[in-house]
Amino acid sequence: MGAQLRVYRQKIRSAQTTKKITRAMELISASRIQKAQARVAASSPYARAITRAVSAVATYSNVDHVLTTEPEKIERAAIVIFSSDRGLAGAFNSNVLKESEKLAELLRSQGKEVVYFLVGRKAQGYFSFRRRAFERVWTGNTDAPEFEQAKEIADAILESFLRDASDGGVDEIHIIYNRFISMLTQEPQVVRLLPLEVVEGVEEPDRTQVLPLYEFEPDVGTVLDSLLPVYIESRIFNAMLQSAASKHAATQKAMKAASDNADKLITDYTRLANNARQAEITQQISEIVGGADALSSSH
Repeated sequence: MGAQLRVYRQKIRSAQTTKKITRAMELISASRIQKAQARVAASSPYARAITRAVSAVATYSNVDHVLTTEPEKIERAAIVIFSSDRGLAGAFNSNVLKESEKLAELLRSQGKEVVYFLVGRKAQGYFSFRRRAFERVWTGNTDAPEFEQAKEIADAILESFLRDASDGGVDEIHIIYNRFISMLTQEPQVVRLLPLEVVEGVEEPDRTQVLPLYEFEPDVGTVLDSLLPVYIESRIFNAMLQSAASKHAATQKAMKAASDNADKLITDYTRLANNARQAEITQQISEIVGGADALSSSH
């Protein structure tokens, strides 16, 4: 009985230690989420302005540009997966990876070869464990994204897009990341980045409305050449910021659940330890009474 009581007390200490760790990680994530949300909010006006500019050029011109024209046949498609460098975030990474598998299956059913660009060690570990090939990987800044890395990713996928599929390039590019909705909700988001599909900032004009007249200098092609790389960089950076905010929120939620579970374990083991201690005391009393009875009967 004494050995069982020691086991329960050891489990209580272990659960208390775990609770201290998870509680500390919960508080750290709560402090970081505010800064991550602020960065997402700060990047939104610029992203919207770039989107409106690209939308104006794409909508009010009829130029055929390599970044906005759908190719006749799409042979190779790239998927850029935004994961995190660290775990302890619930289903944050698994949700993104599941969406990437669904998208890859859909693209293959359309006869397209799929190649991957990975962001975050969790995505890298997922592919390495399964011995699956990927083009490039970027790690190290998923908790606090830097624009320099976003530009590096944008340059790499743009360079791959501008190369012929027969030369190792791709014909279309999709990105998958967790979009931050609230502290409790983060949704995997799938966006086709290239060829360009401008879905934000374009409204159906009223028939009675006089449409604006646009003049592009020096010409539409040059304007697109300048705007679209910046647009792609802003979309990549915004995806990284959204993913970082979602990861901190997911970590806080997961650590809160872990702390609550530790509390429940402590309560359960404390009750079991008390029961074991009472049983041990009862047994000791019974042994004392039994010994006294035996001594009195011998006399």
